[in-house]
Amino acid sequence: MQDQKGTEDIEMRLTKARFEKVWTELGLEGAAAPWFDRLMAAYGEIGRAYHNSRHLSGCLAGLDVARHLVTDAPAVEFALWFHDAVYDSRATDNEERSADLALECLREAGRGQDDLARKVHDLVMLTKTHHAEPDTDGAVMVDVDLAILGQLWPRFEEYDRAIRREYDWVPAELYAEKRRDVLRKFLQRNFIYRTRLFREKYEAQARSNLARKLALSKFEGGGSL
Repeated sequence: MQDQKGTEDIEMRLTKARFEKVWTELGLEGAAAPWFDRLMAAYGEIGRAYHNSRHLSGCLAGLDVARHLVTDAPAVEFALWFHDAVYDSRATDNEERSADLALECLREAGRGQDDLARKVHDLVMLTKTHHAEPDTDGAVMVDVDLAILGQLWPRFEEYDRAIRREYDWVPAELYAEKRRDVLRKFLQRNFIYRTRLFREKYEAQARSNLARKLALSKFEGGGSL
């Protein structure tokens, strides 16, 4: 049986192979490896309890399920690789900086001034508001990023605790207030998910999770939100 380190090495090679594959599909120039290493370093930064390589892997897996819904799968995948490349819980421009990093990569690879660059930039920026026109490539991008909300309760709770750790510098009462606002806004939407596939798969569970978390907060003093 392989030890954990060996398993991790295999998984890393597979992930790198996936990045190199989308690099080739997009016709990018130069070597993909340096950018893969840069992204892995970013997603592995200290303090990323949720916005890390596990989240990235989950997003890519979600895209695989919804690949038949998109018109430009390589562009969506490339945007997913970069969508949380810059993450600082104290900042308000993470999406802008992540989108800019994707453009920097595309410029170096000879595709920084065409439709691909604009599409990737716009797709990354959609993750700032999570609003997208239904049944578009952007809708899949947003739904993949929000799939965590519709996981079974234990996984949702794990995610919620991880977000709190990323904001451990925020006082408990203030964090609870802001977190409740975020959860309520999702519940107030007509639909959390913008594609039929994700609505059928996750909408009911996501609403249950969000409502349960809000109800629990009344008994927890808000501190765990």
